[in-house]
Amino acid sequence: MSSAPRIYFSVGDPSGDIHGANLIEELKRTESQIHCEGFGGDLMKEAGCEMHYPLCDLAVIGFRAVLKHISTFKQLLKQTDERFRRDRPDALILIDYPGFNWHMARIAKKHKVPVFFFIPPQMWAWGGWRARKMRRLVDHVLSVLPFERDWYQTRHISCDFVGHPFFDELRQFSPDLSFLEEQQRKPGTLIGLLPGSRRQEIARNLETIIQTATLIHAQHPSARFAFACLKPEHATTVQEQIQKSSAGHLPIEVCVGKTSEIIDLAHSCVSVSGSVSLELLYRLTPTTILYRISRLEAFFARFLMSARYITLVNMLAKRELFPEYYGTKLDAQILSNHVLHWLENPSEHDKVRESLRLLRDEVAIPGACGRAAEVILDKLRQRNGLRLVA
Repeated sequence: MSSAPRIYFSVGDPSGDIHGANLIEELKRTESQIHCEGFGGDLMKEAGCEMHYPLCDLAVIGFRAVLKHISTFKQLLKQTDERFRRDRPDALILIDYPGFNWHMARIAKKHKVPVFFFIPPQMWAWGGWRARKMRRLVDHVLSVLPFERDWYQTRHISCDFVGHPFFDELRQFSPDLSFLEEQQRKPGTLIGLLPGSRRQEIARNLETIIQTATLIHAQHPSARFAFACLKPEHATTVQEQIQKSSAGHLPIEVCVGKTSEIIDLAHSCVSVSGSVSLELLYRLTPTTILYRISRLEAFFARFLMSARYITLVNMLAKRELFPEYYGTKLDAQILSNHVLHWLENPSEHDKVRESLRLLRDEVAIPGACGRAAEVILDKLRQRNGLRLVA
């Protein structure tokens, strides 16, 4: 077929929006006439993706949150089924967000559209039995962690390791120099507070993070704190919770869009578990990790979770570089003790940084989105006989 390929995307969270935008740019670098469309966010739209629905605006986690938006998800799936029937794309690219994206994959297979999964679900950690679903619904996996390729291939799932795109974004990042200079002039030791990028994450973990900061300050009064929020509405939630708590007197700033700068400036951090751990690794920032879940999720996790760790950095290191705590109840005292230990023992802080540096040198391989684009277009050439026009 001589026309440029049409690629459909399904992306449902803020980090996926970043990766999707970069992948689109790499695809267009090889094939300038390629047409990208589907579900995603503002960054993908800016990169040239025709947006059918801003799915990243939902970015929901947890069973109750999904149920709240179930009618929207059903409508989007129905529209996708009709769209693929009328005008079938050359490929569907899924990025993370497995709950919804499994349904997208089923629709694509129904209409004989090849499916690529970029940043696949961590099946080796949660419910390995789902490999059968991946083998049935996905034509090719683009893995981002070094050990994933062998895991998939031993289960007869076509897979290429391309590296994690987050590291490319970190290399390209231009910091706000005025913000850095302003913060460096302030007295005290900065501790970063990272509450997550989703509303539910913030709601579940915010109280514990504030309690942890309070305990740190009680033992180390020269410490000051900065919340790194993704959106203004997140910052509003954080500020309101601070005022409701006993932490109103603490030296806490609430910042929007300054996560990288705060991580870079911070002596150490308290962070909700997520892809941000890769930036904490990249910037060599010792961190204690938390992730609160509901009782219902904890019940299912007993049967589904098979990995030793929940944090990507610890998974990559195969040991606990970042102390992590996961469950229905989290102890702010224990979380604060790790940060206090690093504050009071500089040599221990340095040891963690050196371990992070060694791991970063091993895993932070550049060019992930470029390699992913090459694999996708090569597979389409082989499958459909696409003739790409540069």
